[in-house]
Amino acid sequence: MKRLTIILAFIAAMLPGAISAQNAVMNVRTRNSVAAGQTFQITFDVNAQAQNFKMPTMKGLTLVGGPSTGFSSSTSIINGKMTQSVSNTFTILVQAEKEGTANIGAASCTVDGKTVSSKPFSIKVEKADPNRQQQQQQNAQNGWPFGNSRPSQQQQPAQQPATTIDNNTLFARASISKNSLYQGEEAIIIYKIYTQVPLTQFQIDKLPRNKGFWSEDLSENMTQVKQYTETYNGRQYQVAEIRRGALYPQECGTLNIAPLKTDVVAIIQTQMQRQRTGTIFDFFIDDPFFTPTRNQAVVKSLTSNSINVNVKPLPEAPANFAGGVGRFDVKAKTDISELRANEAFTYSVTVSGHGNLSLLEPPSIDFPKGMEVYEPRVIDNINKGDNGISGSRTFEWIVTPQIQGDYEIPDFEYVYFDPSTGQYTTKKCNKISIKVGKPLHNATSKSDIKMLNSDIHHISNDTTLHPMQSESGFPLAFCILLLLPIASAIVVITVARHRQDIAADEASMRLQRATKLARKRLRNAEKHLNDGNDEKFYEEIYKALWGGIADKFNIQQSLLSSDTIRQHLNDKQVNEALQLQILHTLSDVDFARFAPGDSSTKKQNIYNEAMNTITEIAAIKVK
Repeated sequence: MKRLTIILAFIAAMLPGAISAQNAVMNVRTRNSVAAGQTFQITFDVNAQAQNFKMPTMKGLTLVGGPSTGFSSSTSIINGKMTQSVSNTFTILVQAEKEGTANIGAASCTVDGKTVSSKPFSIKVEKADPNRQQQQQQNAQNGWPFGNSRPSQQQQPAQQPATTIDNNTLFARASISKNSLYQGEEAIIIYKIYTQVPLTQFQIDKLPRNKGFWSEDLSENMTQVKQYTETYNGRQYQVAEIRRGALYPQECGTLNIAPLKTDVVAIIQTQMQRQRTGTIFDFFIDDPFFTPTRNQAVVKSLTSNSINVNVKPLPEAPANFAGGVGRFDVKAKTDISELRANEAFTYSVTVSGHGNLSLLEPPSIDFPKGMEVYEPRVIDNINKGDNGISGSRTFEWIVTPQIQGDYEIPDFEYVYFDPSTGQYTTKKCNKISIKVGKPLHNATSKSDIKMLNSDIHHISNDTTLHPMQSESGFPLAFCILLLLPIASAIVVITVARHRQDIAADEASMRLQRATKLARKRLRNAEKHLNDGNDEKFYEEIYKALWGGIADKFNIQQSLLSSDTIRQHLNDKQVNEALQLQILHTLSDVDFARFAPGDSSTKKQNIYNEAMNTITEIAAIKVK
């Protein structure tokens, strides 16, 4: 008690030695140059006790968080004279908008009732790295804990900087909606940051490679980090969801979900070093009451936990199972019900609901004879929400009736697997009637030729034949027999050459159709080849490869996996060289898909490799 009285009396006597408002200045600490889209800090230092901080005007920058306030004090004694100094820091978190120059005006505060201002300055904003631009946009999120604002309606107590950070103060954690599921069933994976210290930003450098899963990013359209308070292991944390995704296992057994690695910037409180003077006043240096502190930003690397998932195989599937796992509704319709011959109409089947919509295959429709039917077009209307994938996938067939008449597109059954019941569910679509009238213009086609025997005139049986002789005296039959071998040889050679030409033309046509189909499948991937969106590029490549294999060899895409595809290809009698090429390409794409950030040259090579593989798959003639 006596010691505390001496300390308080000493402070009261020495307070007039503090810095006055006349000597107070405000300095700025920040970077000289940043990249467009980058988030960074600007700190304003005041060498006095300051209040009423006013933000500077900013052109070319967007405020992300702050201002946060720091305070420190120190006491020094030189030649028996003691002086006391205090300082305030005001830190804001901003994001550079676009390439060019960002201009920041003067910030201000009050010291002893007088205004103290900083000097205006500018920052050079350089061109953003295209491979990191998307991630930088995701990093600069508004709101707590990456700032001071909070989404909850009830006011929460402000976080105080800690002096140290351990694994119980700040960590990352992954959780999944279900640890046991069926093959193709949806599971939601959530990656969270748990913190008891203020954070300013986070950075995910590489997404985990989850082999055996088809994944969909549910955070790609996220505009703000979801934040809330959660109690974990008996301690209360402020939680930020940094990534949410939907996983669909493509293989059975125990599958491992790899951990996610992220870097965060945390604010901790550090003690300022003071020099000893060798006098009696060094007594105060060892007293924590007089120890000056300041806030410091530190980078902390976090790694989430890994998760094991038990995947059960689907029961033996019916013949008309189309790969759907979830809960769906099915509707079929046509755009018109009456038309003329050689005119086209659209027949569409829409599958809507919740589940693996991106992996659904078109149902098998038995169209009536006399109708020319093209390959179906796929139209997706898919929504990605917190609870997974929902929406619809529509298959559209362009159909052209060739002959006048009344037609019926028969009813059909669409079968999907419902994980909630563990059974297959059947939805029935009713038949649709189509009335086809006479063609507007006469057209010649194979279908126009009917009842050919009715077009042949009656052959008379009363004709009398008489033998004839040539002028040289040789019978006509003898001349015919003499020339027959030569004529036969000419016919055989001509037919053989004609068949060779047909085979060459057929192979050429198959190759042309295959190349056209490969380009169509890779059209979406080509859009992302040079836009820096590596994840979307490899996802489209992956879809194109699996879709090409499934369609060509009539394999349900939901049943394909890296472990079973070799068996399917052997069953379809695909030659060994093409099997190795397909597996090699899938391996390259699968690895690159979960390791984004590759060079444009490597992405182009992957694209070319996928193009060649899909072309050869489409061109092969299956026995």
